Amino acid sequence: MSWLTIAMPKGRIFEEAVQMLRLAGFQLPSDFEDSRKLIIDGEEEKFRFILAKPMDVPTYVEQGVADIGIAGKDVLLEEQRNVYELLDLQISPCYLAVAGLPSQAVNEKVATKYPHIASSYFRKKGEQVDIIPLRGSIELAPLVGLADRIVDIVSTGRTLKENGLVEYDRIIEVTSRLIANPVQFRLKYDQIQYIVQKLTPITKKIGAVSR
Repeated sequence: MSWLTIAMPKGRIFEEAVQMLRLAGFQLPSDFEDSRKLIIDGEEEKFRFILAKPMDVPTYVEQGVADIGIAGKDVLLEEQRNVYELLDLQISPCYLAVAGLPSQAVNEKVATKYPHIASSYFRKKGEQVDIIPLRGSIELAPLVGLADRIVDIVSTGRTLKENGLVEYDRIIEVTSRLIANPVQFRLKYDQIQYIVQKLTPITKKIGAVSR
């Protein structure tokens, strides 16, 4: 059996995905979660994990550096990479929202780390807006007058509330997905499908609980 390379996002999704893989019966290194390495080998399963920034995972998969990967639906919509979406893992639920200061007269300036999604959303609503791409704390933009509205990911809403912001609209619900490189999916079909089959019952349980 050949090795399978898996691109994983750092942070919350990584932790939940590792737990899912363990629940599915995959043998991962005991110190996996505590390692600071960017490439980690799982000898038992012949898995090689690449740990990357969430926004970069689809790129690694599209370019064939990784056979499969785990990425949030928000990242997939924003990055528009040529990858197969195999399975909704039902983990790290959140949503993309439009937010700003309460009772604020809004104009065309919108700050976001999701310029593609934001542009598409406002275009469908018939609004002409000036998208300001940011990479840091998006909530800061309305507070300092850089923009009147933001488009950002929301989990609990606590960050918005603590900064005096309110939601104007929800754009889309987000969960993490298992994705694959189209070529490697064909070449390593049996290996990849085995992972999908092992994870599917767990995703159904998670989905049933979340509902």
